[in-house]
Amino acid sequence: MRHNLVGVALLCAILLLNIVFTQYMVHQYFYEKYLNAIIFGVGNVLLFPVAIYVYKWDQKRKA
Repeated sequence: MRHNLVGVALLCAILLLNIVFTQYMVHQYFYEKYLNAIIFGVGNVLLFPVAIYVYKWDQKRKA
């Protein structure tokens, strides 16, 4: 069950972006910059399908 190193690296990068976006979203919400908080929240939500696509792509390459 070896995974492609590129797929794992991409998933790690997406996870890092999710963490960064969440941190920025909370920070912007705390300082009442709601438009920026919404932008980072939407970016966080949009990264989820990208992660699923990368995971399925990695599974296809493994088979």
